[in-house]
Amino acid sequence: MAEKSVNNVSSEVRSLFHRAVDAIERGNYDYAITLLEKVLEREPTFFDAHKALRAAQLARAKSRPGFLKKLFRGATVLGKAQISIKKNPLEAILLAEKVLTEDPHNLQAHKIIAEAALEADMPQTAILSLEYVWKLNPTDRDVGLKLADALAKAGMWQEAESILNGLQRVYPDDLEIAQKLRDFSARVAMEEKGYGTFGKEGSSFRAALKDQHEAIVLEKEQQISKAPDAAEKLIQEYEKRLQAEPDNLRLIRALGDLYAEKKDFDRALQYYQRLRALEAGVDPALDKLVADVTARKYDQMIAALDPGSPDYEVQRAQLIQEKQNYLLEECKRRAERYPTDLQIRFELGTLYYQAGKLNEAIQEFQKAQSHPHWRVQALYYLGCCFAAKGIYDLAIRAFQNAIKEKQVFDDEKKEIIYALGCALEKMGRKEEAIEQFKLIYEQDIGFKDVASKIDGYYGSRSN
Repeated sequence: MAEKSVNNVSSEVRSLFHRAVDAIERGNYDYAITLLEKVLEREPTFFDAHKALRAAQLARAKSRPGFLKKLFRGATVLGKAQISIKKNPLEAILLAEKVLTEDPHNLQAHKIIAEAALEADMPQTAILSLEYVWKLNPTDRDVGLKLADALAKAGMWQEAESILNGLQRVYPDDLEIAQKLRDFSARVAMEEKGYGTFGKEGSSFRAALKDQHEAIVLEKEQQISKAPDAAEKLIQEYEKRLQAEPDNLRLIRALGDLYAEKKDFDRALQYYQRLRALEAGVDPALDKLVADVTARKYDQMIAALDPGSPDYEVQRAQLIQEKQNYLLEECKRRAERYPTDLQIRFELGTLYYQAGKLNEAIQEFQKAQSHPHWRVQALYYLGCCFAAKGIYDLAIRAFQNAIKEKQVFDDEKKEIIYALGCALEKMGRKEEAIEQFKLIYEQDIGFKDVASKIDGYYGSRSN
């Protein structure tokens, strides 16, 4: 849903908004906040009102630094807001705003607003909170990536590129950051040359292009593929150009991407391998792309098998094993090529774990836990590895450490708490296990089999 400006709301709401702005200018923050909360109840996507409310909340906190915060109520409201993010993001935003009215520095409330605003396609509202959190910790990878994405959605490409540049200095081996930075930098270059006007009424696509190489990138990124044959037309055009420009890296990459989108994975891989041979230096993002496309090729082969064939199960199992072996060996090669890239270490650990090579997996997860983004998942998988080996005391410790790192009670945290409960059960610590399952039961009764575990426990006690 699109965010609204002051010109897109009703006259009645606009009148309330202007009264609130006047109140802020007079320093009457309580009255301004009351009016703005009414405005947002009627128009929750009204960005100017969110911006004014944030200013009033912070100004009131600054003028009255010792005012009482209703922390308990705030925690309750935030719990409701967290649950509403996916089902009703606008409700989640309004609930979190109420907490910020009482405590404008509440980081959890800001993060909930940002997540809900992105869910509701309200990037400017998300930016308000993400920028606040980002200023407090400009090395927070997750917040930085969300802020960059929100800025990009709002058309603020240069600001997004600046955020990613800062992140890359902190996480130089992070493939996701590197890939986003490339994409955003290309878009910034296009915006600076006026390419961002393409698609607007009266604008001319070709007239805006001064560099044929950048034209290729623009056409690829725009993905004008609403018509079924659009991708095929682009492929024909690009291959014709490639004859005249055989070393055009952007053109080769675009063709690889287009063939991958068409699920012609053999042709896509040919172009990616050609790109790899021409590129100077190493490119971990390209190596990962080749591995991912090859995995999709295996999936396509598996889907093409005839279920009615007498050797269907044998063929399917063989292809699945080949895919697993390929991914493992390819990831091992990437880990050797980029030994300090902890994201690859985490990926290698998961592949070892899936292959049942627990000792090798443990070694990789122990390395990957040093990465702030992968730490929680690395600890979780460490616990899973220890549990699979029957070392339940170490598994419990790993799960507990992972839970300490999780601030938000989301599905990931439920999964870790559930695993901790199961490990406690295995050790015969029934009461402690039930306490873990209760934590999930209170928030999500339908998660896995926690309902039957809790019901069985209390049923046995009553008997």
